[in-house]
Amino acid sequence: MLKLTDDGAKITLQNQAPAADNGMFWFGTALLVGAVAVAMAMSLLPERLAIGALALLIVGSFIFNKKRQQQKQALSKNISSGVLWVRSGELVHDHQGKRQHITLIASDNVTLMGEQLQITDVDGSYKCLISGFESVQEAKAAQAILQGQTFGKRHVNIKMNDNPPPF
Repeated sequence: MLKLTDDGAKITLQNQAPAADNGMFWFGTALLVGAVAVAMAMSLLPERLAIGALALLIVGSFIFNKKRQQQKQALSKNISSGVLWVRSGELVHDHQGKRQHITLIASDNVTLMGEQLQITDVDGSYKCLISGFESVQEAKAAQAILQGQTFGKRHVNIKMNDNPPPF
């Protein structure tokens, strides 16, 4: 739903938020299995090999955590639900009390792809993808506002009665 404000628009996105993945469950499971394997290695293998197994567990945990952070960052660039406050050159995404500010610079590209807006920088690097608009018109309005166009209430509905008032 689109509502015009004094300096832009408020848009309520309709899509469902992406389901939370179970990455932390798998991380915890892998850490538990690794810890058991290291404990067994420490009791069965010579000291040097046991220390090597512990080092492998630490390095593996670090690499897994790094990949998980990259995945989280990629998912945070996809906006599909919540409320968007769109102003010229800026948008604020409010979802479940968390706010994400995205500022556009003059060289950023705002591209309309069906009912989605894709924002990229001058190098073509992906900034964000916004979906969940009610219609293409809402997406076009958001694109126009981000690019600096202003909107006003130009059309007013007038209802006429069948019986004119007496003079």
